[in-house]
Amino acid sequence: MNADLGRLLVAVDDSAAALRAVDIALRLATANDADVRFVHVTVDGTLRRALAPGGGQGELQDRVGRGVGALLDHVAARARRAGVRYTVESLLGEPEVEVMAEARSWAADVVVIGRAQSGAVGRPYVGHVTRHILEFSDVPVLVVPRP
Repeated sequence: MNADLGRLLVAVDDSAAALRAVDIALRLATANDADVRFVHVTVDGTLRRALAPGGGQGELQDRVGRGVGALLDHVAARARRAGVRYTVESLLGEPEVEVMAEARSWAADVVVIGRAQSGAVGRPYVGHVTRHILEFSDVPVLVVPRP
């Protein structure tokens, strides 16, 4: 095993880039006999605003929870098929803060994250979450573009 890549933290959402990041992280994990932790962060403020108008709040919260659960089940199934040791974590807060905190507390060797969708047509775009992680990470960051 390459000691430099023993623990891969992968930030996941349902974007094409994040799902491609999962595939690349699984290949790296297989090649390095590494552990993978998949982390999804539900944005606290967005969820609160969605729940604020009243009526059906419990139903919306259940739908959000089921969606996150389905996403984490999907990436876990990919990891099982690849024969990779993995854990999943669902967090609430600001993604850039929570991903970095999880990377520190879990002692990740690398953070793998998908690049946000492009801004203007034909121009590359790095979203604020990715930019924050690149700027403040204490460990290497692998940014994966969408397919």
